[in-house]
Amino acid sequence: MLKTIVAGTIALTVAGAGLALAQSSPPREARGFRPSTEDVAAFTDARIAALKAGLKLTAEQEKDWPAVEAAVRDLAKERAERMKERADRIAAHREARRSGDSAPPRSDAIERLQRGAEVLATRANALKRFADAAEPFYKSLNDDQKRRFSFLLRMGGRSGGGHWRWQHRADATR
Repeated sequence: MLKTIVAGTIALTVAGAGLALAQSSPPREARGFRPSTEDVAAFTDARIAALKAGLKLTAEQEKDWPAVEAAVRDLAKERAERMKERADRIAAHREARRSGDSAPPRSDAIERLQRGAEVLATRANALKRFADAAEPFYKSLNDDQKRRFSFLLRMGGRSGGGHWRWQHRADATR
């Protein structure tokens, strides 16, 4: 009898907590942080400044820095464009469903594969341009700077809450 009462109490508690959480969840549009264009630009500036400050560049190394900075800005710009295109596609699909129009048909598997291949090719080209721009600069760094370079590039990665997924391990090939 006591086991039945305890089990019932636990079941009601879990069910009640689930209902309370379901009722208090924010609307879908309010979930998560959606940075504005100005936010993205400010975060990019901050990451670039942090990278440069963390490396403590010599006068000689400063000469190669502008190419690296430009490449980082290009990567950030391309990523922002991809994210905006994706958000626009999702918003258009959502709006079509809300307005009662027939939603645009979902692409088939082959179309998704082709779109994915195009995205990967574009991303590969951007990473190659970054690597080419950063190579002379990276070679001029001492071992401590190289370690910090690797860390600071990863610092804004997915696990860090930022947007620099393009740089997971700069030291993986060393």
